[in-house]
Amino acid sequence: MSDIIYLSKEGYDNLKEELHSLKTIERPSIINQIAEARDKGDLSENAEYDAAKEAQGLLESRISKLEIDLSNSRVIDESKLNNNNVSLLSKVTIKNIANNNEMTYTIVSESEADLSQKKISASSPIGKGLIGKKVGDITDIVVPNGTLKFEIINISF
Repeated sequence: MSDIIYLSKEGYDNLKEELHSLKTIERPSIINQIAEARDKGDLSENAEYDAAKEAQGLLESRISKLEIDLSNSRVIDESKLNNNNVSLLSKVTIKNIANNNEMTYTIVSESEADLSQKKISASSPIGKGLIGKKVGDITDIVVPNGTLKFEIINISF
């Protein structure tokens, strides 16, 4: 039995869009590549055929994972969330106590995490350390480089 994946509406829509693209664009493209490679003759020494079959296997694996993730996902109703404490979809401003640097992150599920967009996974060390905290709380978070102290400055959505 798989775990439930909690997603924002945007994250759910992105997964659905990716799955649709893989099924309607990528899958037919790879099928055509396999057919073209097969038409070139001896399959035992046909590198194009082998590459296309490998790409097909990877694609089907990704499609399968997305289907499972979507079937196990639940969209979080943002209207029922509050900003009293950090939860999924919270936008949290934290201050590193050691150097006074402030950072703002949105706490999301693993499938939506993207550090370049300042979205961190709730299952990451920092995400785990922030969940449930309130404004003004100071928390010690164990990261690969040691333990960091953060103060929660602001929570919003």
